[in-house]
Amino acid sequence: MKKLFVITIPLLLIFPIIGGDSKNIAYLPLPEKFSWRDINGTDFTTPIKNQEPCPSCEAYALVAVLETMVQYKVGYPFGCDLSEAHLFFCSGGTCIWGVNITHAADYLIEYGVPDEGCFPDPHRKSDMPCNYTLPGWENRTVKIKEWGWVENNDYEIKKALIEHGPLVICIYVWKDFMYYRGGIYEHKWGKRVGGHLVTLVGYDDSQECWICKNSWGENWGENGWFRISYDEEMFIPHCYGGTGILYMDGVYGNFMPDVPKVYIEEPRRYHTYFFGHEFPSLFGRLFIQVGIPRIIGWTYIKINATNTARVEFYVDDELKFIDEEPPFSWRMNSISTGLHTIEVFAYNEKGNISKDIVDVFVFG
Repeated sequence: MKKLFVITIPLLLIFPIIGGDSKNIAYLPLPEKFSWRDINGTDFTTPIKNQEPCPSCEAYALVAVLETMVQYKVGYPFGCDLSEAHLFFCSGGTCIWGVNITHAADYLIEYGVPDEGCFPDPHRKSDMPCNYTLPGWENRTVKIKEWGWVENNDYEIKKALIEHGPLVICIYVWKDFMYYRGGIYEHKWGKRVGGHLVTLVGYDDSQECWICKNSWGENWGENGWFRISYDEEMFIPHCYGGTGILYMDGVYGNFMPDVPKVYIEEPRRYHTYFFGHEFPSLFGRLFIQVGIPRIIGWTYIKINATNTARVEFYVDDELKFIDEEPPFSWRMNSISTGLHTIEVFAYNEKGNISKDIVDVFVFG
């Protein structure tokens, strides 16, 4: 049986969220405001990520929904982190066209998505093969039982948001949206520049706005989030053959696999390293790759790892160093000028593996 939280609404009407009977709540008044960032004081959403430079918003929006649903079902936030890159590339995505969200949603039903440590996002403009995923990923997946489209009217969207969880929405992007820094967004100026998929996590009737999670990093919008005014025309009609508003239900699987969690903390994207000292990069769009870390001289490769007994450090597929004592790190001395790939593989006491990856540009 699904775990239920309750929220209080006017007139002392109380109803469950996630997995409730839609027939029973169809005619109940909805709360004036609701957000998956505040369910009885608990934020079930996960941190903002950055999809750049690949147009993989479909996968990022779907995974943001799943991570919230998983944490809600477990009953508390625990840092759920699923692999957008696996979902994107393994369901047919390319860095030229993106991915058909219906194909990605169907993939979640049939195969599911593993944790980030199986297939970390390399943040490249080029495609990655699906078999970059670690062997045995099938045993560390989260799946869904169904997905579908939500009718495009405020009441049905709000009801679905409460009943099913966060929603994936397909919206128009205008020039001024690119420069949004806060407040309630309404299109004011500039031409339409494309479409985008984001995650809808809440609403507020007093401000007449939706609350959404983007995948453009924390430096955009309200620390990566945005509020947008109620407007049915913001949704792209017939998006991927549907309404542009997608729900998922019946999340299940291996929510907490016994595997290491490993992240490369340094070198970081949009930063330059000069003989071990870190500085923000002056120009983010290096001709090689957007946001790529730049290294002059030697630098430390610093790792944040849990449930980890050993970390292996590779440069361009060549093993360079093994560290068996936290905090895990390696001093990378000067290497040849050009583009290089740093990978780390973390092992726990049971021999289970996770990995992370970052490309760097070295100036000799």
